[in-house]
Amino acid sequence: MQKITSIILTKNEETNIERAIKSLAFCDEIIVVDDGSTDMTVEKCQMTNHQSQINSKIQIIKHESNGDFATQRNWAMKQASYEWILFLDADEEVSDELQKEIISSIGAPENDTSSYFLKRRDYFWSQELKYGEILKLRNRGLIRLIKKGSGKWGGKVHEEFIPDRPLVHRVGGPLAYINHYPHPTLKEFISDINVYSGIRAQELHEAHVQAGAFEMVIYPVFKFILNYFVYLGFFDGPQGFVYSFLMSFHSFLVRAKLYQLNTD
Repeated sequence: MQKITSIILTKNEETNIERAIKSLAFCDEIIVVDDGSTDMTVEKCQMTNHQSQINSKIQIIKHESNGDFATQRNWAMKQASYEWILFLDADEEVSDELQKEIISSIGAPENDTSSYFLKRRDYFWSQELKYGEILKLRNRGLIRLIKKGSGKWGGKVHEEFIPDRPLVHRVGGPLAYINHYPHPTLKEFISDINVYSGIRAQELHEAHVQAGAFEMVIYPVFKFILNYFVYLGFFDGPQGFVYSFLMSFHSFLVRAKLYQLNTD
């Protein structure tokens, strides 16, 4: 059977990390790359490492990301002991169905695939979201299962894996999902938006992108219309409205911070 290294990037993920690690018990190695957590993230990893289903598979490495998550992931890949690497965020878990599909997919004879899309479903305030901007991730997924050396990560925030060759398959199965549990509270959602909008604004600033009052108005409005009406976010009820509204607010903050960076 093919052996798998799983990689999780962490920073202050004490409320999520145990769930994520337990869902990776089927992997042969679990690497946690911690970016200076000040809560109990590292201690939770150490405690989970001694549980029977994990059986001391966890390796905890402290390494600063400096706000560049793609570089952090590329560095982490070099630490993997095995050919197949599964990337998981700390606020995610691998469903039982997906575990079986992963093992089956990479163990197939004459498998010439070097990277796989894994579908993801989002849960927001105890409800599964089925519409809005998460539709693409729910239907197509993200490249998260890769062969070592088959490509690299790009983009500082909301980074994506860029394969060296276009042959990418999707791990199938109607229930084979990564389960994603972001933003458990409104306070944390707004805090995350503040952090990630700053990173994105810096990225655009370095690319010499301009933003003014027009962009600050048009981009957020367009994003809300797209997520709530075009992508049918209203079918997700109050959660759909809040999610669509706050993601449009994220768009506003990106342009406002970009304008400030460009004029300083």
